Amino acid sequence: MSHCKLSAFADEYAVSFQEQLYGLRQFGIAYIEIRHVDGKNISVLSKEEIKEVKRRLDDFGVQVSAIGSPLGKIPLDGDMAAHMDMAKRVYEAASVLETKYVRVFSFYAPSGKNIAHMKDQVWEALARLVALADAYGITLCHENEANIYGDTPERCRELIDCFNGALKCVFDMGNFVLEGVDPYPEAYSLLQKDIAYFHVKDALAAGAVVPPGKGEARIREILTAHKQYAAEDFFVSLEPHLQTFSGLNALVGLSFENPYQYADAETAFTDAVTKCKELI
Repeated sequence: MSHCKLSAFADEYAVSFQEQLYGLRQFGIAYIEIRHVDGKNISVLSKEEIKEVKRRLDDFGVQVSAIGSPLGKIPLDGDMAAHMDMAKRVYEAASVLETKYVRVFSFYAPSGKNIAHMKDQVWEALARLVALADAYGITLCHENEANIYGDTPERCRELIDCFNGALKCVFDMGNFVLEGVDPYPEAYSLLQKDIAYFHVKDALAAGAVVPPGKGEARIREILTAHKQYAAEDFFVSLEPHLQTFSGLNALVGLSFENPYQYADAETAFTDAVTKCKELI
């Protein structure tokens, strides 16, 4: 039986990268899915800044499980040349940070169009990202999310099949719940063989992101099933996206009062870590 290796989006704990690293040490988490460093997205950091990030990670004994990049999170009629430049920076960062995984998305529709009818355009745009990633020895991992092409299990399956294994899946069970999809067994069984790693986020289909184990994402069942299925240990990356009193959760326009709200990001993240560890 394989095991889960716990990682986290530590930028949900603190903006300061130093505080993120102290937090990971406090929680006993040895991996990070890196996204923001001192408020700057990883995709905009210079080569020298990336080297400094690696030095600081090494000082704390933290390894990078994946880069949580924003690649593929633009409309299909956006500036693709600039997006490819960003991809090159991200892949170079992945090489320095010694991770083989980069999280990607599958694009938004241009204004007035339906992304569900734009499979060919999505494939062409992703093909450019995949080809460049291959040159760097990087594996792109597609995350299911609202309003992009790969928001449902079926379309995620389509995209993965298009690239014959060159594109893998980041399975976000909470996002599936928010899209009205049963993450287990429906989504999991369809994508199981191509899951590179998981994002742990829980949610209620009625429209709220909640702490791990308190929603309908079937986290325990999914991870139990994958431990039995996977031939190797795999990453479980905590991305709780919990709501604080300072404002609404960015992922959902809440249709009711979320019963789980926190005084600040540190408190929210701490509770998420505790509940995630109970599940895995």
